[in-house]
Parts: sequence; structure tokens; C-alpha cells
Amino acid sequence: MATETFSIYKLHFTTPVHLGDMRDDYGISLKAMASDTMYAALIACLAKQGICIPHDGDLGCTISSLFPFYQESRDAAHILFFPKPMKQSLPTIDKAIEQRKKIKKIAWLDLAYFNKTLNGTPLFNKENISTDIHGEYLTDSMIDDHFISSQVSARVSVSRTGDEEARPFYMDRVMFKGYSGLFFIVKGNTELLDKAMALLQHEGIGTDRNVGNGYFEYDTDTLEIDIPQASGFTMSLSSFIPESSGQLNDMLNSEAVAYDFQRRGGWITTPPHNTLRKNVIHAFSAASVFKKDCKGVEIMGRVGVDLCPTILKDTHPVWRCGRALFIPIILT
Repeated sequence: MATETFSIYKLHFTTPVHLGDMRDDYGISLKAMASDTMYAALIACLAKQGICIPHDGDLGCTISSLFPFYQESRDAAHILFFPKPMKQSLPTIDKAIEQRKKIKKIAWLDLAYFNKTLNGTPLFNKENISTDIHGEYLTDSMIDDHFISSQVSARVSVSRTGDEEARPFYMDRVMFKGYSGLFFIVKGNTELLDKAMALLQHEGIGTDRNVGNGYFEYDTDTLEIDIPQASGFTMSLSSFIPESSGQLNDMLNSEAVAYDFQRRGGWITTPPHNTLRKNVIHAFSAASVFKKDCKGVEIMGRVGVDLCPTILKDTHPVWRCGRALFIPIILT
């Protein structure tokens, strides 16, 4: 086992936020945010400040997706939560069906449990099944398992092109209790990242930022994760777009791999092009597990994928970052 140090950025939301899913269903907001979405928002903020962006959209660092953390107040200690690896086997439990249902609902692990699962230690025993499960979260700390709450309100949609009549719809927004919020991990040079974050906190993230959604304050810290010194499998902490089909074939060459992927695209948000949709690409989701011999943290994936629609080709690049942080994991 080895200890790897990361920088982390913690976002404390001052207003509700809506994080859309791949179906653009405004009635449902996600409780986490993909790394490529955050990366695109950072690049847009640099462009608004007139800061030169590298030709391939590379900010000089790699970030994880945004995951939840629990913090009761500004002065309280935080509890970071990481996604449960997709290849995490469930225990055999001779208990009531209710206990089994509770275990299957777990989606997030605190740092101690995350370290355990990376190093092949079973997550569950008879003692912690009843005490450490808090809804979707597995932690031995006392938390409010509803620290992320949802609020649905009625809205009216106006056509981007003006060709359709306004229509009512429902918008789901999430709110964080106390000083809780979302965090992401960073590896690399953060000079451009810091310049972008200084503006992004006032621009907001997510949908309907023009009416005050998604504003936040942020602070930085460091994080140590205990990772295996060597493993035949690796877990992504970010959205991942492979560099080539050969790389992907090698990483899928095992029955033990487990993954999910998402359709990435959406609307261009920069005027006067915000009536146009980006091109579409698919990316593997954070928590996907692949076959790869590794001896530490690795960075893989395509840095800059241009989703600019054909009508704007060579005039307005729309970068999507598929470069991901990977950490070794021992499967049990």
C-alpha cells in the first residue's frame, strides 16, 4: 500500500443547483457532476476573461468528477464521499431482506471505506451493516443522510429559436445542508484552473444560471488516498474517452471489468450560438473498472475532443475533455 496526495476543491453552494442528466430531463437533477462538464465550464470562464486557451483545450491539469461531501458548518470537519466501484461484490448475508436492500442502495463510500475497497478489503461485516449505512452513504461517522435535498418547482420553457410556443415544465433543484457540497480532485498545474474558478463561482454551474442557480463559494485542501502498490485493474475517477480503439480493447479484455457510459453533448451556451447543439460523443462514467496493470495513479484519455457542430467548424471550438484520473484497485 502507498499513500498518494491530491489537491481538492470543495464547492459550497450558496444557491440551489440543477445538474442535468443525459436525457435533458429537467424534472430530475443529478447529485454529482461529470468531470468533462466541469472542464468545459472552466474553459468557458477562461474565454470570457480573454485568457489564452491551449489549442487542444488542455488546462494543464486533470480533474475528477464532482462528488458529494458532508460538512455541518464552516468550522466542522468534512466527510468526503467517493463513488462505489462498479465491480464491488456484495456479501452473503444471512439477514432479513431489508438489510440486503439497504446494502444494494449504497452508492457512496467515505474515505476510510474507499481505501478499504481499493485495497481489496471487504466492505461489510455483521457489525457495520446496521450502524454504518446511512441511505446511499457508507460511513462510520454520524451524518444526516438527507444532507442533499430536492425541490421541484413549476417553470415555463421558451423556445431557443422562437419557433415554438412557451410550455410549462417542472424543474428539480438540489440543495445542500449546512456547508456541504461537491468536491473534485486535481492532479497537475492548477494555474489556469484557479483563474477559471475565480470567475466560475460567480457564473455558477448547471442549468438556469441566469436566474441564480448554481452559485458557490470554494476552498482548497489536500487529500491522501491509500492505493495498492500494484494491481491488474484500475478505476476511473473521471469521465473517460479512450485515446484509441486499441487502448479500449486492452482495457476491456477481462470478464471482471465493469463500466457505464453516458452520452455527452447538449447546447452551446456561448452567445450568439446558443441555439445550436453540440456534436455528440459517449464517455465512460466515473467508478468504471478496467483491466490495466498499474503501479500508481495514471492519467489516460483524450484531452481535447471538439464537439463543434459542422456549421461552426474551424470557427468556434467546443472542447470536451475525456482525460481521466485512474487509481489501481484490487478486486475481490
